[in-house]
Amino acid sequence: MMIRRTLIATAALALLGFNAAVAQAQIKVGVTVSATGPAASLGIPEKNTIALMPKSIGGKTVEYIVLDDASDTTKAVANTRRLITEDKVDIVLGSTTTPNSLAMIDAVAEAKVPMISMAASARIVEPMDDKKRWVFKTPQNDIMMSLAIATHMADNGVRKVGFIGFADAYGEGWFNEFSKAAALKGIQIVANERYARNDTSVTAQVLKLQAANPDAVLIAGSGTPAALPAKALKERGYNGKQYQTHGVANNDFLRVGGKDVEGTILPSGPVLVADQLPANHPVRKSAQAYVAAYEAANGKGSVSTFGAHAWDAGALMAAAVPAALKKAQPGTVEFRAALRDALEGVKDLAGAHGIFNMSAGDHLGLDQRARVMVKIENGAWTYLP
Repeated sequence: MMIRRTLIATAALALLGFNAAVAQAQIKVGVTVSATGPAASLGIPEKNTIALMPKSIGGKTVEYIVLDDASDTTKAVANTRRLITEDKVDIVLGSTTTPNSLAMIDAVAEAKVPMISMAASARIVEPMDDKKRWVFKTPQNDIMMSLAIATHMADNGVRKVGFIGFADAYGEGWFNEFSKAAALKGIQIVANERYARNDTSVTAQVLKLQAANPDAVLIAGSGTPAALPAKALKERGYNGKQYQTHGVANNDFLRVGGKDVEGTILPSGPVLVADQLPANHPVRKSAQAYVAAYEAANGKGSVSTFGAHAWDAGALMAAAVPAALKKAQPGTVEFRAALRDALEGVKDLAGAHGIFNMSAGDHLGLDQRARVMVKIENGAWTYLP
């Protein structure tokens, strides 16, 4: 009887050990997005996209732990630390906005956990240092999009521009990058204004913009709050050209902006106009694949560029995991380091927004194939060849 009990106990311990090994072999992905708050129109499609990501990679099951940071930097950092210390994730995806992503860098760098941001500012990955070597991102850099805007302006007779942007890292980053692009194209910035994401009026700022008599106004905001200056400009009778950044490329912006954003011009990732792209466009097929997957789950016309940034983050992760698994198993320090190294080695990956070629010095990896110019016409996005 004693021998039988011993055998049962031994078998039970072995089974527990097996189960622990299986659990440890599972890849854990921590996600923090802005599903509520001012950036919700960006974060919701990102959250929806996480549900479309692969449930197994390289023979390992994948668990996604998704948290909402409510568009708040403090909450984003708290989420990141919880995902790392309590959930023991192997990688962090997020967050939605530039301020949140910048605030998260210290946490992932200290823990040596790779992070892929869905926010735009180049400051998230540049200049490269010991902290940012753990951080990657998927949205196009502001300088790439700034050059696209400045080129379009110069080609269409714009010589003086008024600028109004968010009073945070997004707005400041855009002003800095657009200033460089404008100078290259001989364009003068004649006004520089700021507003908060949760402001309900920008009348004072718009009056200053109009007083400067610009040929065009660039609004450097993201999501639905970027519609506020556009509406105020229309109400005050401004008839010059209006430009926005790629931070507004979703249907919620069209809904909130309505007729006040008709004629607005902006740069965007190719996914926004995937079906309008030329047949030989290098991103057409991969962009259409994301659109099909998202709309199958969420309805026709529901896709946005922001969800596509999350899709590309997942694609980068999926491309890097098999290489990392050759060196270590999930749940270990070694695996997280190997995953970071593998992300730097991703080459010629066709995403929803562009072709990714990562390196030790470039943690974005996109080139000019990752942007197009679009115009809002009849409440819809129109590709500008």
